[in-house]
Amino acid sequence: MLQLHIIVTGRVQGVGYRYFTQMKAIQYGITGWVKNRADGSVEMMTSGTKEKLSQFVEDIRRGNPFSIVENVEINETENKERYQSFTIKY
Repeated sequence: MLQLHIIVTGRVQGVGYRYFTQMKAIQYGITGWVKNRADGSVEMMTSGTKEKLSQFVEDIRRGNPFSIVENVEINETENKERYQSFTIKY
């Protein structure tokens, strides 16, 4: 299992982007969380197979019809937390 810390910038708050991210994570069997950050970006911690995470990242780079993704910063993490599902943090 691979774990990625992802920061997405652009018009990604107030447009259903976290919900879109959660639905894609469920579709690919990815666990972790997503949350809005004070600077207007969206942060997520994801865990899954390399293949599934690759598909997931491809989708979140495109975004939903209401979002405009400008940049996706991805870092593999050493922290190997175990998540049971993919949740939206508030």
